[in-house]
Amino acid sequence: MTANLTTAHPATALPAAPARPVARVVLEVVKFGIVGGSGVLVNFLVFNLLLHGLRWPAMTATVLASCVAMATNYIGFRYFAYRDRARRTRRQIALFFVFSGLGVVMESGLFWLGYHGLGLHGPIESNAVKALSIVLASAFRFLVYRTWVFQDARRAA
Repeated sequence: MTANLTTAHPATALPAAPARPVARVVLEVVKFGIVGGSGVLVNFLVFNLLLHGLRWPAMTATVLASCVAMATNYIGFRYFAYRDRARRTRRQIALFFVFSGLGVVMESGLFWLGYHGLGLHGPIESNAVKALSIVLASAFRFLVYRTWVFQDARRAA
C-alpha cells in the first residue's frame, strides 16, 4: 500500500494564511485605534473639565477639547502609528491639520445637533452625543490620514 504525501485532498487542505496586505491593514487599524483611543480620552477629559467642571459653553468646550486631542494625536500618529511612512514634511503637517480641522467641524456639527437640536444637555447625554460625534468623525479621519496625510512612501512614489 502506498500513500501519496504530495497531494492533499481539497476537503482536508488547511486554509491559507491571511494575505500580507490584510495583516498590514489590520495592524494599521490597531495602531490607529491606540492613538485614537488616547486622543478620545484627552478629548473627553478636556470636554468634561470645561463643560461640567468650569461651566464653559458647550460648543466652546467641544471644539477646544477636539483641538487639544488633535494636537496630541498628531504626535501619536507621526511617531507611532505611521512612523514607517514618508518623513515629516510641511505638506504632511498641513494636510494633517486641514483634515483634522474638517474632522473637528464634523464632530462639532454632530455634537451641536444632539446637544442643542435634541436638547441632550445632561452629563450622560452630552457625553453620549460627544462619543457618537467622535466615532463618526474618526471614520473620516482614518480614511484621509492613511490616504493623503501619512502615505505609504512606496505608494506615493
